[in-house]
Amino acid sequence: MSTESVAKRLVALCREGKYEEAQKELYAQDAVSLEPEGLPPGTLGSVKGLEAIYEKGRKFNESIVEVHSSHVSDPVVAGNWFSCEMTLDVTMKEYGRVPMTEICVYHVNKEGKIDKEQFFYDMGG
Repeated sequence: MSTESVAKRLVALCREGKYEEAQKELYAQDAVSLEPEGLPPGTLGSVKGLEAIYEKGRKFNESIVEVHSSHVSDPVVAGNWFSCEMTLDVTMKEYGRVPMTEICVYHVNKEGKIDKEQFFYDMGG
């Protein structure tokens, strides 16, 4: 799969809320998921391996009481990399209603699988 094809498929699945399905279909077994440095203790940080990425997603989903809205932009592709903006407006068990906006950057390996995802966002507001 080309980087553009992977990017379009990931965006389509994420727009439907099918994050784990996207990971199963599009990610390499040894993929890494990177969060910003300096996260507060107890938050979901960086992980390596597809099983750890699934677990990170499940824990995040368990922390959500209600999703009010979500949006995923069209991807921007450059070589083996692509990025998109993702926004969520959610009510979380511990924090109440929280708007989230991030830039998500992905790398696609020569086998056509995502082997790295990295998220950029401001913490605490």
